[in-house]
Amino acid sequence: MKQGNKKALIAIIAFLLVLLVFLSGFLAYRLGLQPVSSQSETVVFEVAEGDSIGSVIGRLSDEGLIKSEMAAKIYAKLNGLHEIKAGHFQLDKAWDTGEILRYLNDSGNAASQQAKITVREGMWAKDIAKILEEQLGISADELLALWNDEDYLRSLMEKYDFLDESILNDQTRVKLEGYLYPETYYFSMDATKEEITETFLDQFEQVYQSFKNDMKDSSLSLHELITLASLVQYEGQTAEDMKLIAGVFYNRLAIDMRLESSVTVCYALYEEYEHAEDCELNSNIDSPYNTYLNAGLPIGPILNPGKDAIDAALHPQESNYLYFMADIYGDGKVYYAETLEEHEQNVSRYLR
Repeated sequence: MKQGNKKALIAIIAFLLVLLVFLSGFLAYRLGLQPVSSQSETVVFEVAEGDSIGSVIGRLSDEGLIKSEMAAKIYAKLNGLHEIKAGHFQLDKAWDTGEILRYLNDSGNAASQQAKITVREGMWAKDIAKILEEQLGISADELLALWNDEDYLRSLMEKYDFLDESILNDQTRVKLEGYLYPETYYFSMDATKEEITETFLDQFEQVYQSFKNDMKDSSLSLHELITLASLVQYEGQTAEDMKLIAGVFYNRLAIDMRLESSVTVCYALYEEYEHAEDCELNSNIDSPYNTYLNAGLPIGPILNPGKDAIDAALHPQESNYLYFMADIYGDGKVYYAETLEEHEQNVSRYLR
């Protein structure tokens, strides 16, 4: 090969290598800007006064909102998106990096006056309403009335697939009990009762979508599943125990054995409930929630369950257990039994 041709070949190879590196880098850059999820999931993201673009991008990555810090920094530089605003922002994991950075650069998207409200797993609707009243000044009684307003609930059924006629039982205490999803929320100080309610339901919608196919395959209706999940949430402390407890309840249902769950008595007592012992001592209370007197599940959820409890209701741990009890005076460990004799031994050992 002539010297000139050899040099030309080397130059072409070098050019192709540079082009390959450039294309690989560009592809990595484009992939790094893509959304982290194909499904919508809103997340509240806080930007404090004085936060730098670098620190904000770092936290976006840490919180799983963007795929690549480097791609985000390059995009911000190329598009002049360095004017990140302070405040709380509702971001969506289905947005790409460009959408997120543009959203954070618009002060109109930041909610300046907000209340941070945490709804814990297992809270009753009336207690959620009380917190909202304390933090937002909105009437707890009005909220509870709205959550029982049949006309309003029917309008919600048109928007949310998981709500149906099952929630309209006139004997239930709060018709939306079970669907006020436990999470940390940021509410505008001037939020309406309807906006608050639908924020809870929007969050429930996200969880519902993740379990939707499994719910369709269940022998229980969606409302029954959430009712069962509420019992499991109240009775269990860990995800493992929740699955075992759900299995016990399914075992009892399969042989038409009453659930006899004391936590349903707690909810039956409602305003009169003060201590856990009250539930054990009032198993004869006349209430459609009382699973000592009534067969099957109670008429509706007895609290607002979280994701682990819903998962347990859908995916119980199989066993031969028909009984369980928690060492409420000790470390809270749950003890299981296949027979009444074994169960009574556990009760004598840990509760007396």
